Amino acid sequence: MSLIRWEPLREMDEFFRPYLPMLSRTRRNGDVEWAPTSNVSETEKEYLIKAELPEVKREDVKVELSGGVLTISGERKHEKQSKDENELRVESFYGSFSRSFSLPDDIDAGAIKAECKDGVLKVHIPKKQPSQPKAIAIDVK
Repeated sequence: MSLIRWEPLREMDEFFRPYLPMLSRTRRNGDVEWAPTSNVSETEKEYLIKAELPEVKREDVKVELSGGVLTISGERKHEKQSKDENELRVESFYGSFSRSFSLPDDIDAGAIKAECKDGVLKVHIPKKQPSQPKAIAIDVK
């Protein structure tokens, strides 16, 4: 009989393995279609979407607004390993990604800005300033 070292994290990995297909899809070429984790927050002046995109180059990211839906898409490319390096385990997702967010009506679509720094994409979505009701004088005849 041989002894096997107990590793609790391995058991958690095995527990979540059946759910991985819900998080990603493997393509024929071996790449995986995945969705980056994102946080959405709101202030009085704007909505902010922060998407985690580690190892994704700025030029490989596309942000689009169409029909009230903001879509972040792009590709995370797998770096070719060197001949003297042997990958023992790869848990990172590589391949194309896409994430869409429905936006409310109170946004200023022309002023949306995006910035990518330290593996985090921040999309600033300003709110429209509510129009103040104007008093209109009506002539009485």
